[in-house]
Amino acid sequence: MEKLINELKTLFTFKENTREGDLVLIAAEKPPMLVYGLVTGITRDETKRDEWWHVEMQLLTFPPQKTVWTLREPQFTGKEVFTMGGEARFVKALDFSGPVGGLPPKPKTEARKGQLRMIK
Repeated sequence: MEKLINELKTLFTFKENTREGDLVLIAAEKPPMLVYGLVTGITRDETKRDEWWHVEMQLLTFPPQKTVWTLREPQFTGKEVFTMGGEARFVKALDFSGPVGGLPPKPKTEARKGQLRMIK
């Protein structure tokens, strides 16, 4: 799972926190899965002594699915990998404030007589 997460960090720009309205990327090791989820609510689980949160999400699957996961803040902000049913999961919000689509910036290139070269 660590290798997958490191690769995802090269492909996407992530936020440090997660709030209602954020689009999160959810990764699972078994079964292998990458899916987007729209966070529709985050409320404190008052039944627990420690800080646990009900994270309501609309999974953008076919068909779309509503779900509520009870997680600690490090788990729904991508700071900690957690397990569900014994299988590893990773959740982190995408950052759309920068490059289009939450993707990291592409290196600048310059066209010159049919050739592309990197600009530093």
